Amino acid sequence: MNDAATADANAVKSTRLQLGDVDLELHRGGKGPTLLFLHGGGGFDPKAPFAAKLARDFDVVAPMHPGFGTSSLPFWMDSVDDFVHVQLELMERLDLRDVVLVGASLGGWVAADLATKNAARIKKLILVSPVGIKVGPREKLDIPDIFATSADDLLKLTSFEPEKRKPDYSKMSDEQVRIVARNKQTMALVAWEPYMHNPKLKHRLRSINRPTLFLRGSHDNLVTGGYVDAYAKLIPGARVETIQNAGHSPQSEQVDEFVSRVAAFARG
Repeated sequence: MNDAATADANAVKSTRLQLGDVDLELHRGGKGPTLLFLHGGGGFDPKAPFAAKLARDFDVVAPMHPGFGTSSLPFWMDSVDDFVHVQLELMERLDLRDVVLVGASLGGWVAADLATKNAARIKKLILVSPVGIKVGPREKLDIPDIFATSADDLLKLTSFEPEKRKPDYSKMSDEQVRIVARNKQTMALVAWEPYMHNPKLKHRLRSINRPTLFLRGSHDNLVTGGYVDAYAKLIPGARVETIQNAGHSPQSEQVDEFVSRVAAFARG
């Protein structure tokens, strides 16, 4: 079976799951050890090449956070901590065990926080260009203000090849454009104040006792190498690896290298 056929055979499928008053958009596919992927501010595309390739070696479980995609957002939810409890309940409901937990950007924040609360179902932790802590001086942002940055400048900050990553809204359906706007709105709700971090999280990271890998793109100017290094030092035994010729989303810009790093760490 060729690569394309293998990817199609293990395609990630979409479904829904009701968790209390949260109607969760959920994607799952593949065979092997369970990999729970927690997405960043842009949401999760089940048709993304990295998802199909991960599904060759893993049972990929990829929920949309409340307020992202078509997942509902109850009126009382307004923080990353709320997302953490939803993902903990999801793991219980699906009885996920020995999970390779992968969190990207905002999802990295969720994953790190989750691991400090209850790591019983987690085997290994992979944080991809995560946010969530404050490492620099109070008067200076660690993460550039994404809400005050133009779309073009934000692409330059987050991409190795910005022109290839520029979205074409004219080719999107009304529903797709609505979801893009909704994702941005929810991101502002949970990450605006305090900006991109939980002041308490960095003091809790030392409790994480699972093998932890940080991945970042060499050309990520949103989450810098210095920020990631400082983050990793707070988790006992964590290590950092850099993926060349990639920005803030190495899973999208260097698909094969990203999948290879994840698989190697999971096996190791």
